[in-house]
Amino acid sequence: MMDKDRIAGAAKDFAGKAEGVVGNMTGDAKTQAEGRAREAAGAVQNLYGQAKDAVSDATDAAVNYAKDAYDNRGDTIRGGRKAVAQTVQENPLGALLIAGGIGFALALMMTRPPRRPPQRWRYYG
Repeated sequence: MMDKDRIAGAAKDFAGKAEGVVGNMTGDAKTQAEGRAREAAGAVQNLYGQAKDAVSDATDAAVNYAKDAYDNRGDTIRGGRKAVAQTVQENPLGALLIAGGIGFALALMMTRPPRRPPQRWRYYG
């Protein structure tokens, strides 16, 4: 399933290239610059859509893997490393985003100062 950002980004990228070609043919620097800007915006939007697709695919793969692991507990333990390695090879961007998210969450948990109980005031008098 393609994300709408990927489709819109590809369309902007194509339109920007076309506008750049027209600017080159006519010698219009403003049209060339606008075409390059539109092309860059389209490429960024396309990459954003690809990242969203990768995260969605990785999430679906993780849910399916968990269901399979529960159903086939013994076989899954042996094949778990192979399945994870294959998922990472097939979808490296999604794996990178998930690993980065987990690392970010762990870093937040480890760097947060511990909770201290409220200070109790004592009267010495």
